[in-house]
Amino acid sequence: MDVIRLLAIRDTALSVDEVMAAVGDHAAGGTTLFVGTVREQDHGKPVTRLSYSAHPSADSELRAVAEKVVTDFPVTALAAVHRVGDLELGDTAVIVAVASPHRQEAFLAARRLIDDLKSQVPIWKHQVFADGSTEWVGACE
Repeated sequence: MDVIRLLAIRDTALSVDEVMAAVGDHAAGGTTLFVGTVREQDHGKPVTRLSYSAHPSADSELRAVAEKVVTDFPVTALAAVHRVGDLELGDTAVIVAVASPHRQEAFLAARRLIDDLKSQVPIWKHQVFADGSTEWVGACE
């Protein structure tokens, strides 16, 4: 079975249960899960609305990031999903999970996965603040 079990960019709600089921593996001694949610403020300013947009190449860039992680770490299973569209406060925006033989490897690989996803996958966040100002963030958050 392929180590990269689930990669997706979706305009529907994300499921922690789906991601955890995807990375379930009897060879793993540790699984690390990261869930990113929409917070009520950024830069000390209240956020009223938020949306994510993805470039058409985002799926292939996400795969490239995942392939690099499984090359650099002893991963037994990996999953990453990101939401696009309009999100509400508290909604899940991104979920990544990595299973490895040992916990330290799972932590390091998951950290690399979320950091590289944020910096390399062309997903943009548009925030609207309570004062009417807006901000585009160049990579997903």
